[in-house]
Amino acid sequence: MTQHSSTTEQRPYHHGDLHSAIVGAALAVLSESQNTEFSLRELARRAGVSHNAPYKHFADKRELLAAVSAVGFELLAKQMTDATKDLDSPHERLAAIARAYVCGGVNNPALYRLMFGGYLTGQDDGRPPIERTAAEDMKALLVEAISNGALGRPIPNTTENTREIDGAILTFWSQMHGLTLLLVDRLVGPSEKMAELTESLLQGMLDGLANCIPAIPAGVWVGPPLAK
Repeated sequence: MTQHSSTTEQRPYHHGDLHSAIVGAALAVLSESQNTEFSLRELARRAGVSHNAPYKHFADKRELLAAVSAVGFELLAKQMTDATKDLDSPHERLAAIARAYVCGGVNNPALYRLMFGGYLTGQDDGRPPIERTAAEDMKALLVEAISNGALGRPIPNTTENTREIDGAILTFWSQMHGLTLLLVDRLVGPSEKMAELTESLLQGMLDGLANCIPAIPAGVWVGPPLAK
């Protein structure tokens, strides 16, 4: 009897863009299952390639998840950009950024926790470079809005103002991150009210920042840290 080699694991690799295919499969599984307990073999099956194919691009699962997290930051940045593209007011742009941020986390909690949780933090406290680059691109949207006057006055994006801008971003991020997790964990609700909740918290935060922007201490970073 002739044996048929029809399983995914037995098929040779003939995929046009393996890297994107595996990352796309991981994003799909993460969205469906809402956890990271999947194997590279499962992703290979989903992508329709041999079970060894993912190792052509990823040394291990952590490296793959770093790429997934980076795509998560890219997607979130795109959502923020799309939400602000027709807005001229810096305040309105920051409000739209806040809503997009919270909505992104609530709609895909597992991806959000991967991006902003400690799973990818190494023993040296650093995050993967591919993730950091994507996160910095997203942070730039906040810097732009704050620099252009979202807090009531322009704050030029100069070296002299770095600590002040980072202080404003940390305040913004703390508020939005906290709200996102409270909504995800159903400690605040309902989720249908998240746009109104976001706007309310943001306005309170802006009122406070209009009076005082906390300048963070020297040596403090805001965003994924570099490896030591």
